[in-house]
Amino acid sequence: MSVGTDPAPRKKGRPTAAERAQRLDDLLDTATRLFAERGLAQVSIDDIATEARVTKRTIYTHFGDRTDIFLASVERLRDRTVQPPTADESLEELAISIVKTLHSDEAIGLHRIMIIEAATFPELAERFYVEGPRSYISALNDLLPEPDLAQATALFALLLGEPHRQRLLRLAQAPGERAATEHARAALRQLQLPAVSDRSREGAGSAVS
Repeated sequence: MSVGTDPAPRKKGRPTAAERAQRLDDLLDTATRLFAERGLAQVSIDDIATEARVTKRTIYTHFGDRTDIFLASVERLRDRTVQPPTADESLEELAISIVKTLHSDEAIGLHRIMIIEAATFPELAERFYVEGPRSYISALNDLLPEPDLAQATALFALLLGEPHRQRLLRLAQAPGERAATEHARAALRQLQLPAVSDRSREGAGSAVS
């Protein structure tokens, strides 16, 4: 997420699809920064539009109000991490991806905002949980050897663990690739879960035969 930098001047003419997508990404980055700096209730649509150099109409067309913008940032992280399950998808790969995503500066910033604002925006807190943690737990459950929501929930808790608490308290830096991999593998070992589910192996075998 870019912080404290002036956006590049907008070029004239009709933007391409890629340019439109980038502008929406930039808008979400800007809004998240403002929420972290001032608090959700203190940031208006005017503030976001001015900082992101877009019109209010653009914001309302794509997102709606500021709570929708906040949730869009949560969903963006989730969609980058959780893909529709495939036959060759590895439980270990998803676990590592979740560690990297939810311990990142962006995810930690969103989590801190929600903790602060949960009492003021209880419905937003519920939606945050549904679009965030519950979605990750469901994705893990889909890749377990045998679906078990309680086990998937336990795995998700381990993928956050004490390091996530330290991140929220600004006591630790985001993990690199190696640290994230070790964290995820340790969580799988603790629950005696295979890195690759039986269903993944079956899918891979049928693909070869």
